[in-house]
Amino acid sequence: LPISLSLNIASFLEQLEELEKMFQEDHYPDNEKRREIAAVVGVTPQRIMVWFQNRRAKWRKSEKLSVKGNKKYPTLSA
Repeated sequence: LPISLSLNIASFLEQLEELEKMFQEDHYPDNEKRREIAAVVGVTPQRIMVWFQNRRAKWRKSEKLSVKGNKKYPTLSA
């Protein structure tokens, strides 16, 4: 890999790590918090909003799968 590309990957991974940390703290950051995160990560608040929407969808899907896969909880259909 060219040096510039490996630096981009490294900075991307740092951004992702920062976003994941923020997600653990709060799944629904408000406008002000999104602006702060955007400044730290170096993207627009709009991109942060979309990232959180996608991350919540991924989180909900994994929650559903873990509940479905857990034998303690039979299906919740009544």
